[in-house]
Amino acid sequence: MNEKLYLDAEVELEQVYSKPKSLTDVPFHYCPGCGHSVVHKVLMEVVDELGIQEDLIGVAPVGCSVFAYHYMNVDMQEAAHGRASAVATGIKRVLPDKLVFSYQGDGDLAAIGTAETIHTINRGENILMIFINNGIYGMTGGQMAPTSLIGQITSTTPYGRSAAQIGNPIKISDLISLLPGAYYVTRQAVYNPNAVRKLKKALIKSIEYQKQKKGTCFIEVVSNCPSGWKMTPVESIKFLEEQMIHTYPLGDLKVPQN
Repeated sequence: MNEKLYLDAEVELEQVYSKPKSLTDVPFHYCPGCGHSVVHKVLMEVVDELGIQEDLIGVAPVGCSVFAYHYMNVDMQEAAHGRASAVATGIKRVLPDKLVFSYQGDGDLAAIGTAETIHTINRGENILMIFINNGIYGMTGGQMAPTSLIGQITSTTPYGRSAAQIGNPIKISDLISLLPGAYYVTRQAVYNPNAVRKLKKALIKSIEYQKQKKGTCFIEVVSNCPSGWKMTPVESIKFLEEQMIHTYPLGDLKVPQN
């Protein structure tokens, strides 16, 4: 028995996965089950595979994404709340040969940053905007966001969001897909392996389009917020599948025509 254990220990196992080199060794601070860490991992996998670590610049504003610079081992710039796309615009115009992306939540991009979002894309700025939509203000206490669902309970809508009082959820990707400066607009998710693979393909496409100077690429990622939703990670995935995706269906909203 001891000899068999020893022989088994000598077997060399094939490594099938390793952490992206572009991720730092800093442990994620995100709540268990949060989609942010998955998006970080997939984005840095793309960075490694495309060999663009030295050419990439990211912009993260206020919110759960504010500490992205701790985890992504690329050049990062912080921005004021809602202003990430404006800052990314300035960086891209000063350094046009660099690849630039913004990484923003729904309270940031679709609320305080609505004007910056619309005008950045209307100008067709040659950047990638990554939009994490978890239907809530995650960092600041679970308040209602523009993307919160009808009937969704948050800390500021304890009886559920009412369309009559507050209006309907803003489908920001649908809105910006109508702008001529938007070159590629897609809505993806990270709640299962197949969804993660589709997000990765969308990220690769967006980087290639930016290299070709095609205009603004916009990737919405429908994600979960177990803490803000007051759910377990498993419950939050079920809510995402049964509720969030019903309001925010996945897939491409605008694809290149040439």
